[in-house]
Amino acid sequence: MPTIYDNIEKFLAPELIETLKESYKADFCVGFFNLFGWELLGNYIDNFSGTNNEKCRLLIGIQSSPKEDLKKYRNILDNNEIDQKELPELKKKIVQDFKTQLELQIPSNKKEQALNKLIEQIENNKLDIKLYLEHSLHAKLYLLFTNSRKTPIVGYLGSSNLTFSGLQKQGELNVDILDQDAATKLATWFEERWNSRFCLNINKELIEIIKNGWPGQKDIKPFHIYLKMAYHLSQEARLGLAEFAIPKDFRNVLFDYQKVAVQIASRYLNKRNGVIIGDVVGLGKTLMATAITRIFEDDHGFQTLIICPVGLVHMWEDYKDSYGMRAKIIPSSKVIKELKDLKRYKLVLIDESHNLRNRETKVYQAIREYIQSNDSKVLLLTATPYNKSFEDLANQLRYL
Repeated sequence: MPTIYDNIEKFLAPELIETLKESYKADFCVGFFNLFGWELLGNYIDNFSGTNNEKCRLLIGIQSSPKEDLKKYRNILDNNEIDQKELPELKKKIVQDFKTQLELQIPSNKKEQALNKLIEQIENNKLDIKLYLEHSLHAKLYLLFTNSRKTPIVGYLGSSNLTFSGLQKQGELNVDILDQDAATKLATWFEERWNSRFCLNINKELIEIIKNGWPGQKDIKPFHIYLKMAYHLSQEARLGLAEFAIPKDFRNVLFDYQKVAVQIASRYLNKRNGVIIGDVVGLGKTLMATAITRIFEDDHGFQTLIICPVGLVHMWEDYKDSYGMRAKIIPSSKVIKELKDLKRYKLVLIDESHNLRNRETKVYQAIREYIQSNDSKVLLLTATPYNKSFEDLANQLRYL
């Protein structure tokens, strides 16, 4: 009586491994091969010499696919055979399935080692992989050749594909084939399909997929990682410099560092609907904010609402007159009374925004309601973004 391996009471993978240890070659035929199933058996193929056909030959049948795909690639309504001209297209599709397997897997050192081992074994002629494309083939056969006089061929036949689950997890039904007449007939059956003109080698394609995927990636120098991070982090800045021009009447007024800040801040204001300029005292926040408002007034037709402490109203009136801003200026002490009846301003500039760090106050809520109801963009100016905790800054950013 044969032994049953159902992965419940008796598992197939340990039995395969023990027999592989005593084998000099193996022939596997499966309907489905998961690249990561090689993690279980790969190390034991290293025992094969790779010469005189002493290797593992892996034959993969047409994998399950939707009915539409089968009709496209096989003439199943007539004689269940495939046209020779369709082989390259079908091979390409199945190879793409292996690439998808790789892309969907979560990388790990163990998986990477197993796949690199697979490449090494192919290159050393210890592993040879082919697709059988003549017709749909879902066989699950494992033949192992040993130097034993009694059982030179040991077979395992059943339902387990060469996958991690099929070999040791999900319930299956497999039996061992120790009768040599039966084993020899199975070996002949395998040989006929291996040598079929509808059988295509995919060694080269698998090596290319693995080497071009995450298992084949080489160690990257920390400096190159730093450069990549810097490139992506600077993307907004680079786009801002390319997209926004400094108004003519500011070009001889702003310092170079201020011009760059104006262009980058304009990019954030345009894309994210808000930006905060948090430079320390003396770096020209007011002038930079004036240049930004002029960009949006000139290029987008905006009008600006400036909210500031009462002590800064006259300063902003001077900037408004000097630089031709289309702006209305109100002190923060009057927002509760005036905002509710104010027309829509597409840009709201809040100076000394750190004074609005408490979102429970009526002044804070009145400004926020105005911004939300008018879908305004928000430009915040402050030299001290927070005093006590990150919530101070978070509440200001909520205006955005």
